Amino acid sequence: MSFTKVVQKIKSEIILFKYLAKDTEGASGIEYAIIAGMAAVALAVFMTPISEAVTDMFTVIKEALVPPA
Repeated sequence: MSFTKVVQKIKSEIILFKYLAKDTEGASGIEYAIIAGMAAVALAVFMTPISEAVTDMFTVIKEALVPPA
C-alpha cells in the first residue's frame, strides 16, 4: 500500500472516531441500564429484611384470626 493511501486511511479513521465521540444517541440507553443495575442491587440488599417483615406481619395476622388449637 502506498504512503498516500495509508495517510488517507488514517485520516478517514480519525474522522470516524471524531464522529463517534460526538455521537450521544445511545447515552440514554446506558443511563437506563445503570439505573436498572442500581435497582437490582437495592432489591438484592433489601429483599431479606422486607421478606422477614412481611412474613412476621402475616404470622401476626394468622395468629389473631385462628385461635391456637
